[in-house]
Amino acid sequence: MAASTRDRDPGPRILEEEEEPPQDGPGGRLSVISKLCYSLGGAPNQAASSAAAFYLQLFLLDVARIPAAQASLVLFAGRLSGAAADPAAGFLVSRSPRTRLGRLTPWILGCSPFLGLTYFLLWFLPPVGRLRALWYGAFYCLFQALSTLLQVPYSALTMFLTRDQQERDSATAYREMTMEMAGTLIGATAHGLIVAGAHEAPACPEANLTAPPPSPASGAPPHTSQRYMIAAGVVAGTYPLCAALLALGTSEEDDLGGLQRRGLPFLQGLGHTLRHQPYQRLVAAFLFISAAVQVQQSYLVLFCTHAAPLHSHTQNLVLLVLVAAVLSTPFWEWFLLRVGKKSAACGIGAMVPSALLLAAVPTAPVAYSVAFVSGASIAVASLLPWSMLPDVVDDFRLQRLPLKDLETIFYSSYVFFTKLSGAAALGISTLSLDFAGYESGACKQSEQAVLALKVLIGAVPTSMVLLGLAILSAYPITEQRRQETARKLDVLRKEVSTPGPPVPAEPRVEPQL
Repeated sequence: MAASTRDRDPGPRILEEEEEPPQDGPGGRLSVISKLCYSLGGAPNQAASSAAAFYLQLFLLDVARIPAAQASLVLFAGRLSGAAADPAAGFLVSRSPRTRLGRLTPWILGCSPFLGLTYFLLWFLPPVGRLRALWYGAFYCLFQALSTLLQVPYSALTMFLTRDQQERDSATAYREMTMEMAGTLIGATAHGLIVAGAHEAPACPEANLTAPPPSPASGAPPHTSQRYMIAAGVVAGTYPLCAALLALGTSEEDDLGGLQRRGLPFLQGLGHTLRHQPYQRLVAAFLFISAAVQVQQSYLVLFCTHAAPLHSHTQNLVLLVLVAAVLSTPFWEWFLLRVGKKSAACGIGAMVPSALLLAAVPTAPVAYSVAFVSGASIAVASLLPWSMLPDVVDDFRLQRLPLKDLETIFYSSYVFFTKLSGAAALGISTLSLDFAGYESGACKQSEQAVLALKVLIGAVPTSMVLLGLAILSAYPITEQRRQETARKLDVLRKEVSTPGPPVPAEPRVEPQL
């Protein structure tokens, strides 16, 4: 009876919890240093992805002078390899043993140096003539695969930094609005400034308008390729440095480790995640929205160069898009917390009229206005899914408590589907340029190619955004449901992590001789 009374008495536990100061880590609030170190881990990948999104297509068509059909295959194969690597990354990471650094951090440290080297070789101009498409296809596939092996554990690390939902949202905001946005801004801006001199305004003498385009084997002048290699080297050097800082400043722990949970085979776990309705709606919505963002980024530079009198404004427009994204991210983070995550999707809808306006009226004042609005829309489109995914995972964990190690499958399969949609969108759109008669390295493009660029910068992203927003309107996790899920998980964690008062040992009785 005395023992059962002690078990029911919460007094010693409450006193002990009240006297214990707040801890930094999985059990409490995260320090600013931890959030900054965590956000640093994704900065190089964002810088590389941003530079590739804006300039890789231009590099392949006008510097390497690969035909548009081959460039389409390179972009599609690379994105497809990245998408195919996502389930493999989710499987490998979920089956990795837990080390002193955790289960996710070793993957980030191991992939970083190889990823930097691969990114540098992606912008190298090899002296292999017409076989350059194979070179860029191979290294773009390798870059996308290694990028996935880094991004999947890095994204899933959010779930293991802390069990507090607001702190996870705060860490996501640090990642999105500080280092990743800074990486995106610095990557595209530094790359653009370094290679700006390589793309002078085209001058097309009347006598040369009918001249055939340069041979693909000739490539661009040497100073052009050297500028691209310098820009790539700057980004590549940041990969191992930022990975080391992430490992030093963060720690990971399974906050539900005290529960008796069972693992599942990868395919069975993937089936459980794909049958979760909130996850289905989230993935389907951002499958179209992320593809729209990728298409608009990829064709902005080409549109300004060949379909509008905006060649001299190209670098400024790219910079304005990124600056607007960085400056608007704190506002969208405040909006997410105060108004709700589903309501923040209205910011993505601003991309629709801006894209149509740029295609219809490609003048400098309109272009700068559209660039600012597009940057704000891209910010919320980037922030929203990564803020919603932890809520989806928590909702799943509450319903399927006996299951474990499925967090990385959620993140890897989400990235898989968004990359697959981006691969299809970019591959088909670039192939449409070839059908429209786009000539690599040509001084002036045909009217059909110009029309294709206008459709790709306006109508295509508009239709995909509208379809994605229609699906997102049926997303079932409301603010009330999210808060109720957080409350129930907090109660469960306290039951798991709070030990009872120590039972006094029985006095030892020495035997009498």
